[in-house]
Amino acid sequence: MSKEITRIGVGARMSEAVCYNGIVWVAGQVGKPGDSVADQTRTCLAEVDRILAAAGTDKTRILSTQIWLADIATFGEMNAVWDSWVPKGDTPARATGEAKLAAPEYKVEVIVTAALR
Repeated sequence: MSKEITRIGVGARMSEAVCYNGIVWVAGQVGKPGDSVADQTRTCLAEVDRILAAAGTDKTRILSTQIWLADIATFGEMNAVWDSWVPKGDTPARATGEAKLAAPEYKVEVIVTAALR
């Protein structure tokens, strides 16, 4: 197992993910402004899939997930998408809360930590 730090999707302010010592930390993923909570959740989870693949792992290896909703009243709408995406039998530890997100157009943000293969 490498003790090197690997960064994926490096930008001026942040990286999409950072890998170290067998773990990948995925930065918060948001959906397209103006979309519904369900559509934003689908976009977030598709981005998580893409980034995990770039790191050489997948959603069956997710250890924990944090989900932030701009309005906790949309919990059920987000969960309907989550439940169809998350692998049965490989569900991670998860926390969901309400928070003011970076811009009012964002309704959901998903943050993931996963084990590498």
